[in-house]
Amino acid sequence: MIFLAVTVYAIMGSIFFIEWLDYFLADEDMSQEMRRFSSFVLIIATALWPIVVPLAYLEVLRFQKKHKTVIELLRKTKKTIYNND
Repeated sequence: MIFLAVTVYAIMGSIFFIEWLDYFLADEDMSQEMRRFSSFVLIIATALWPIVVPLAYLEVLRFQKKHKTVIELLRKTKKTIYNND
């Protein structure tokens, strides 16, 4: 059972690390000092993903709740554009 938990933790950690690394490398405007700090945060966030991911999800939910009308307007606009083609 412990082996399964460690395996899942390692697999999910590596998946999150790869995804977050892609976002990190895509930002070309970072200074060298910011890259060092961001690398540290990336390592810590990967190690603590069971805490970081739910908090990030809550942030996404808050954003969606705050901007619900704009999101709905964009969805309706998108449907209209695709239906007219």
